[in-house]
Amino acid sequence: MTTFLIAGGGTGGHLMPALAVAQGLAAGRPGARIVLVGAQRGVEARLLPTRPWPYHLLPTEPIYRRQWWKNAKWPFLAVKLVRQVDRLLDAERPAVVLGTGGYASGPVVWRAAGRGIPAAVLEQDALPGLATRWLARRVREVYLAVPEAAPQVRLARGGTVYVTGAPILPPDESLRAGAHARFGLDAGRPTVLITGGSQGSLALNEVVAQWLATGAATSCQVLWATGTATYARFAHLHAPPAVTVVDFLDPIAPALAAATIAVTRAGMMTIAELCAWGIPAILVPLPTAAADHQTNNARVMAEAQAAIHLPQSQMSPARLAQEVAGLLQNETRRAAMALAAKGRGRPGATAEIAGHLLRLAGPG
Repeated sequence: MTTFLIAGGGTGGHLMPALAVAQGLAAGRPGARIVLVGAQRGVEARLLPTRPWPYHLLPTEPIYRRQWWKNAKWPFLAVKLVRQVDRLLDAERPAVVLGTGGYASGPVVWRAAGRGIPAAVLEQDALPGLATRWLARRVREVYLAVPEAAPQVRLARGGTVYVTGAPILPPDESLRAGAHARFGLDAGRPTVLITGGSQGSLALNEVVAQWLATGAATSCQVLWATGTATYARFAHLHAPPAVTVVDFLDPIAPALAAATIAVTRAGMMTIAELCAWGIPAILVPLPTAAADHQTNNARVMAEAQAAIHLPQSQMSPARLAQEVAGLLQNETRRAAMALAAKGRGRPGATAEIAGHLLRLAGPG
């Protein structure tokens, strides 16, 4: 039996592509063993038990760039982590290893490549992260979500880079029929989808709450995913169909099927979903993201005229009201943005990445 090992997590932006590729592999090679690897402290600790694949959670931690003193325990953690990764590779004996980013991805891919196991990494951002640039020199293949990342990746000798898009489940148009009813929304009114990602965004949520308090959202209805950490703080604003407040969207596809426009962070998985569905978006990058990569993602989308880039430093209830109203009142602009977004969409990315991995694994 062929075993595929997919390491990634920490946030939904790293876990969801791992889950999508796992599903693609299961469809491409029924009967294959697919094993997921994440971190004990990541969102995967909550979500992986709900999925059908075996998994391992490692005691890994993020590397802090600003609060560098928190890295003091890493030398001790690294010894324990390497031993666990080696035991994991010995036990699973994977034919191929894929890293999708996050705390657990780097160590697993690094050790696998060092053993000669065919390995690949997925980079979803327009500005490749440090781990991707480091691992690209050891792995067989690198999969990129956007072509703008390619010039910044240096490959190992014989390595190959593919611009595949970010792995998502292709849009299911049949979801549109019942999407509004699922969330208690009125199918006859425009819907603004708001989400700060799997972890939520307090800064974004606070501005949304203030915007709603001004009454400026009366021309639309709002589907608002606050994130689990701050849900209790904003749950009292739940008043469907005008305002529907949820903690987390899993899966997110029904919400996308209901959305007229979206206000979101600028993680590349979120952007990939928006592009595949052709949803005009207002992107508010997380300013503390590593190397400010979300700002690069938002800029790329704005330059393609597929989204509006709204820096968090410029975000206010009045500015949010202005941008939302500007899109809702201009159907021509929305249509142009939707077309530009779909032009960047790669809904077949999951199947393409799975195909590359199946080829690396050989006949099974």
